[in-house]
Parts: sequence; structure tokens; C-alpha cells
Amino acid sequence: MDPAAAKLIGAGLASIALAGAGVGIGHIFGNYLQGALRNPAAAQGQFANLLLGFALAEATGLFGLVIALIILFVF
Repeated sequence: MDPAAAKLIGAGLASIALAGAGVGIGHIFGNYLQGALRNPAAAQGQFANLLLGFALAEATGLFGLVIALIILFVF
């Protein structure tokens, strides 16, 4: 296999993490909204957990993007 083709395939596989991050963020906000509508009094107490979950899911996607860019431009 040509090294340039392998590099592009590896970067494409690493960028799949971005799709996973999008799905994860959607689940986080959807479940928070569902819980907030069921029990509005507890919604404010769970807001910090919402932000933490968002940050962790987004960090996973950013790590995948960084790995893809490293594969493309460093190797």
C-alpha cells in the first residue's frame, strides 16, 4: 500500500471520533432537557454535571481531530 494512501485512511479513521462526539453531545443535552422537563426543581442542580459531560465529550472529539491532523501533517 502506498504510504500516502495509508496516511489518508488513518486520518479518516481518526476523524470518526468527531462523529462520536457529536452523538455524545446530543445525548447529553437531550437527556438533560428530558430530565429538566420532568423535574424542573432539580434541573439547576444538574447543570454542573451537564457542563462536565459536554466538556468530556467535546474533548474526545478534539483529541480525535488532533490525532488526524498529526497523521496528515507530521508523518
